[in-house]
Amino acid sequence: RHATLCLEKVALLKKKAYRYPTGLANGRLRVGYVSSDYGNHPTSHLMQSVPGLHDTSRIEVFCYGLSPNDGTSFRQKVHAEAEHFVDLSKYPCNGDAADKINSDGIHILINMNGYTKGARNEIFALRPAPLQVMWLGYPGTSGADYMDYIITDSVTSPLQLAKQYSEKLAFMPYTFFIGDHCHMFPHLMKYDEVVEGLNNPLVIGKQAGHVITPIPSTELQLFPMDTPKSVGTPTRWKCSIEELPTPPDQEVDHVPPADGQESPLHLRPYIMPPTHRSTYGLPDHGIIYCNFNQLYKLDPATLECWCKILLRVPNSYVWLLKFPALGEANVQAKAAEFGVPPGRIIFSSVAPKEEHVRRGRVADVCLDTPLCNGHTTGMDMLWSGTPMITMLGESLASRVAASQLTTLGCPELVATNYQQYEEIAVALGNNPTELQAMRQKVRLARATSPLFNIGSFARHLGDLYLRIWDKRARGQPNDHITNTTQRTLPSDRLLCTEPLLEAVSPDEYMSRLMKQQQSVPAWKTAPSNF
Repeated sequence: RHATLCLEKVALLKKKAYRYPTGLANGRLRVGYVSSDYGNHPTSHLMQSVPGLHDTSRIEVFCYGLSPNDGTSFRQKVHAEAEHFVDLSKYPCNGDAADKINSDGIHILINMNGYTKGARNEIFALRPAPLQVMWLGYPGTSGADYMDYIITDSVTSPLQLAKQYSEKLAFMPYTFFIGDHCHMFPHLMKYDEVVEGLNNPLVIGKQAGHVITPIPSTELQLFPMDTPKSVGTPTRWKCSIEELPTPPDQEVDHVPPADGQESPLHLRPYIMPPTHRSTYGLPDHGIIYCNFNQLYKLDPATLECWCKILLRVPNSYVWLLKFPALGEANVQAKAAEFGVPPGRIIFSSVAPKEEHVRRGRVADVCLDTPLCNGHTTGMDMLWSGTPMITMLGESLASRVAASQLTTLGCPELVATNYQQYEEIAVALGNNPTELQAMRQKVRLARATSPLFNIGSFARHLGDLYLRIWDKRARGQPNDHITNTTQRTLPSDRLLCTEPLLEAVSPDEYMSRLMKQQQSVPAWKTAPSNF
């Protein structure tokens, strides 16, 4: 219906059909990313480094901003690193904006808004590019015949569910989702390496030659590997080896602004503030389950499941956000109906982005919302090192967390029904050894799995664009692109944590995951119907 409305609107412009490029421009594919969210927005938090990481010998990147400059570092980063940045907010007429895109000779135009705030789908309805693709910003199909492909993956959008989409499916080799956490929050990785009580040197990645040894000091100076020499005072964190960081004084050279805007870490001196359970009104002892999604994602069936978990795990709590604050009373009242005693569900206020991610590590386990997963929030929780339990649904929005966990190497945390979801949560809550092992697995996997490797992701994405274009260049009709066996994961830096990844194909990677599951308890068996 929305797609049809866009077509009706642009029909009033009575524009002639555009002419398209038939070949590459100097051997390069021109890709245009269209978004209203180049700024302090989850979309930029996720993909802000992608435009600058494409192989410029093969891909020429154009970023088209639909909103004015908000002055944040997110906007500045995309503007500086994209080969071309065009502010389409200066083109209020959709026809003029489409003309500009077409005049740039774009081969593939990427829609990163879908039907979210700030979208201008009328531009896509005018078809200024020969191929138009959905990616990342909207968790579903466009329902529009002017969108050709949707970039997804085999877990999020298996072929048996292809009828849910108006677009053809174009699979990334691991997951279509990405996060720029290794650039935004490298200090959380360094923090875990030193503070988590690793008593032995740890080697991450067979080809890395990178050894992490505990440092017997109560005050540490940790530096991002890309700190420019010209910056002056480098990034610095104080922390105690024995416990969560408690600086001897509360002097902070610079803390993240209250609005959540993050300046690049290597450009600001920063002493990590304390992160304790007591800071958020949480009990010092017991199991803390958490969910930091907006409360609209919490449906009655999921809340009932969470309440069953609380009743089966002694001294356990669910930690939620006042997001919005009006939802707190409703959740508490419903939990009481399910027999949960007062005080077992605890609410905190929404926090700036850096604190939002950092405080996630205070929880023991994240309970995902199955109906609509925590997409960006899921990446935040996993980067904090906290395991996340999810349940497979049938819609794209209900399968993203499963894709993230599978790519991370933890498919045993993906349930196929509420009973299995409950059993996984209860098993972790009642077994400290299993819980500690799972937390350690998640924290190590941040550096060794493809999930947060944004450099490799950008290369795979560029490969996929070229495959999409190749079909058109050969005169073939649009069709699903699901064979990812020829895509490989190169050995390369994670860009912030120094370890190298072993070069393996996606099929080999998944094969290793399945072998790992053969020796784990039944409740941790990977779902068979991904």
